[in-house]
Amino acid sequence: MEAPAVIIPVVLCGGSGTRLWPLSREGYPKQFLNLLGNRSLLQDTLLRVREVEGIGAPILITNHAHRFMVAEQAREIGSENAAFILEPHPRNTAPAAAAAALHAVASGQDPLLLLLPADHVIRDVAAFGRIVSQGLPAAQAGAIVTFGVVPTEPATGYGYIKAGALCNDQSYKVERFEEKPSLTRATEFLSEGGYFWNSGIFLFRASAFLAELEVCSPEILRAVRAAVEQGQKDLDFFRLCEEAFKECPSNSIDYAVMEHTRQARMVPFACEWSDVGAWDAVWQLGTKQADGNVTIGDVLTHNARDCLVHASHRLVAVAGVDNVMVIETPDAVLVVHKDQCQDVKAIVDMVRVQGRNEATDHRKVYRPWGSYDSVDGGQRYQVKRITVKPGAKLSMQMHYHRAEHWIVVKGTARVTCGTETFLLSENQSSYIPLGTIHRLENPGSLPLEMIEVQSGSYLGEDDIVRFDDAYGRVHLPAAAKT
Repeated sequence: MEAPAVIIPVVLCGGSGTRLWPLSREGYPKQFLNLLGNRSLLQDTLLRVREVEGIGAPILITNHAHRFMVAEQAREIGSENAAFILEPHPRNTAPAAAAAALHAVASGQDPLLLLLPADHVIRDVAAFGRIVSQGLPAAQAGAIVTFGVVPTEPATGYGYIKAGALCNDQSYKVERFEEKPSLTRATEFLSEGGYFWNSGIFLFRASAFLAELEVCSPEILRAVRAAVEQGQKDLDFFRLCEEAFKECPSNSIDYAVMEHTRQARMVPFACEWSDVGAWDAVWQLGTKQADGNVTIGDVLTHNARDCLVHASHRLVAVAGVDNVMVIETPDAVLVVHKDQCQDVKAIVDMVRVQGRNEATDHRKVYRPWGSYDSVDGGQRYQVKRITVKPGAKLSMQMHYHRAEHWIVVKGTARVTCGTETFLLSENQSSYIPLGTIHRLENPGSLPLEMIEVQSGSYLGEDDIVRFDDAYGRVHLPAAAKT
């Protein structure tokens, strides 16, 4: 009797989700947000794949900046056995898939890989498992299987797959791929039939994908193989070699393999699916009130219809408007008509050109030890609310350009200041002079909350010289010291 197939989920955790700004930002993109419930899209993805029969420990592919965020979110839902691969440069999905496949076969096995983005919404978990299982026969036989979503409207925001002949294994041959169409062309696709939205989800045997990649895009395989062979273990992460990976062409699986291989197959994906590409998708997925409004947070509406109002920091009230998306965060507010949600990316580009922090970071920034919230600032001063997790500690560090005052609001702090180490309790404070080596720790079992007042000629986050760090950040260049 043939042993059941081992399926390794490979979750792609990159992407910036710019069309969901200002909630999604470069430093905290949409896959890490709790957009539609109490879990992030990444966590929902990891929980969903557990329901697939024969599933193994996941491989998560991310970048340096998001590594601790990915690991923490995986840990919170019990995925401690996950493997983490760090890409030093964004190179699209084909190199990421190659890295996962090479990592998988390095153990001497040849599992099936289920490649999927971290930011999709698929609520029918049972249906998802059945659809993946439907693709197993073709994938086990060496096909590169993609999943085509049955279209419900002439959408212009997705690529399309034209299905060919039905095979004996109940998969379809892929006749061709279509770019994102005009509305007229998309309407023609639906009228003609046989067209599916390209979901970006794939199922294939690791060795089969590597073989097709070697034929179709050998330069990608060559660069990724070198990056894997020269990569290094870093705590719980595996870092691909930066120099080798930098030489890798950037390309998607569709362009690099699927449009050229004879092994492409498609399985229809006939259940609710969304890539949550913009705010109108969040409205569509949300729980609507009688007036069609979706409200999140402290919201009041009056004579408003079919609106999405997302308040994260204060009361937001809307009146006398229809089909408007209002997204409020502590440092930015977006108001956009539902029909113009795709244009939010243009706003983000404008913010980035102006060199504003709102394009990259929230006011609250997450770190492996906890978080800080920049509550106020001005010339030569900055005020932060710092939260340190139980048992966590910041690096042993020093600043050239700023001094710091620390006031404990809640919990107990262990402070190293120069040659002294001492404890601070609630309402106690300490002063860290400019140029003094120091460290902050939370020795307790509850979160430590503090107020930090910085003063000096330069207050940037890159004014940090690290001497010891539990998270491996000591020898990183200034731009990566986060």
